[in-house]
Amino acid sequence: MSLQFSEQSLSKVQEMIARYPEGKQKSALIPVLHLAQDEFGGWLDVPVMDYVATLLNITPIEVYEVATFYSMYNMKPVGRYLFEVCQTGPCMLRGSDDIINYIKTRLGISVGETTPDGLFTLKAVECLGACGYAPMMQLGKHYREHLTPEKVDEIIEECRKLSAINN
Repeated sequence: MSLQFSEQSLSKVQEMIARYPEGKQKSALIPVLHLAQDEFGGWLDVPVMDYVATLLNITPIEVYEVATFYSMYNMKPVGRYLFEVCQTGPCMLRGSDDIINYIKTRLGISVGETTPDGLFTLKAVECLGACGYAPMMQLGKHYREHLTPEKVDEIIEECRKLSAINN
């Protein structure tokens, strides 16, 4: 079986490429990588990145450079719930290191690891642009702000309940 986007996603890719002048299809790389990550299991392995390179008519290394630079792309499988905790200056001053350490202890994983049940992955990321709400993390498309150990416990329980409902 060869790797290929669904017809709907392939159509979106063509729309993205068409936004840019001829020969500038590389400009569509970031949104195409988002689409690829969503469609191919939540992470970008080498065959997926090679496929994206083929679609955009660029070299694989051009894709790897972008995918590995930005923290929004996952280079290995992640859990159902990805805790992306901001670790830059403002969040650090407000205790993000303590929150990261609390999550590590609470879930029994280190940064970059996934719990054995596949539910949670902890990722330390650079600025998420919500400094006024520090410490904070991104969970899916939502920000979780003014984090405390108690709020982290609530978030973990919320995720476990959602997982139980969806299984």
